[in-house]
Amino acid sequence: MKQILSFFLLTMALASCQTLDVFEKTAFFPDHEWASSRKPSFTFAIEDTAAAYHISVVFRHEDAYHFNNIWLNVTTQAPGDTAKTQLVNVTLANNKKGWLGTGMGDVFDHRARITRMPVKLKKGNYTFILQQHMREEPLQYVLNAGIRVEKVKP
Repeated sequence: MKQILSFFLLTMALASCQTLDVFEKTAFFPDHEWASSRKPSFTFAIEDTAAAYHISVVFRHEDAYHFNNIWLNVTTQAPGDTAKTQLVNVTLANNKKGWLGTGMGDVFDHRARITRMPVKLKKGNYTFILQQHMREEPLQYVLNAGIRVEKVKP
């Protein structure tokens, strides 16, 4: 009986550790500043076309970051399509709560969805290009920016 219970608990623990993430990658800015001329690019392959996906921007900054948001040009190149660019405003803080992301010390991480609803993706390679579109040049106190694509849980 103990062996069956141990096996069941181990199976549940391993199952809960499985992730539905497909892709997450960030670009690091070694001087903690992001010039608008620097456009990190992220490419990944989609195999499962039956699943729906959420797409998020990943952003890490220091507490000294000057703004409560970031404007980004997000360019998407889908398989067989022309590249499309959208201007996205990511809210990072508000007056009531302060920074909305998770923080440790003076570093804050944000994951902000850029798709409102889950989307179906075609099979093949996708490329995302990020460009900061803020009035400060270069944008100070930025550590990382990236893309996260994850399957929607059934």
